[in-house]
Amino acid sequence: MAKPLPVVQLRVPTEEDALVWHRVFDDPCVMEFHGGAAAELSVYEELTARQRMHDATHGFCLWTMTDEAGEVIGFTGAQPWPHAWGPAGGIEIGWRLGRAYWGQGYATAAAEATLERVRAAGVKEVVAMVDAGNERSIAVTRRLGMELAETLHTPVSRKKCYRFRLEL
Repeated sequence: MAKPLPVVQLRVPTEEDALVWHRVFDDPCVMEFHGGAAAELSVYEELTARQRMHDATHGFCLWTMTDEAGEVIGFTGAQPWPHAWGPAGGIEIGWRLGRAYWGQGYATAAAEATLERVRAAGVKEVVAMVDAGNERSIAVTRRLGMELAETLHTPVSRKKCYRFRLEL
């Protein structure tokens, strides 16, 4: 019997969340598939501002994820794919957790909540772009029922990545 998923809450990121995300993601293991090093605070300030705009425009964004105690543990959600390569024009779902929260079902629980919210917003298909070496995220896509649709290489670093898709 599968272990029940933990309780997570999703909310639109606040200005203050930029600092919290910066702190939670300041770990080389967390950032291994996202450039390898912690981003500057200004990156998270811009990212949280962009997510507030996405929520106002689309009804979804990368939401701040909290655990049952209200502690910020990462983000999850959906946003329009921001690059000219890959699934241009598609809606990408994604997640990032602080290392202390890995392996407990938080990413899957939050991704399932994301799917419900984007479906309610009228999205018909989502994609997930995952580094080919990121077994944890690949496992989440499988638990969500996503299908491997394409193998790509990023334009600059030429890193191998997968595009998973799911019809809603």
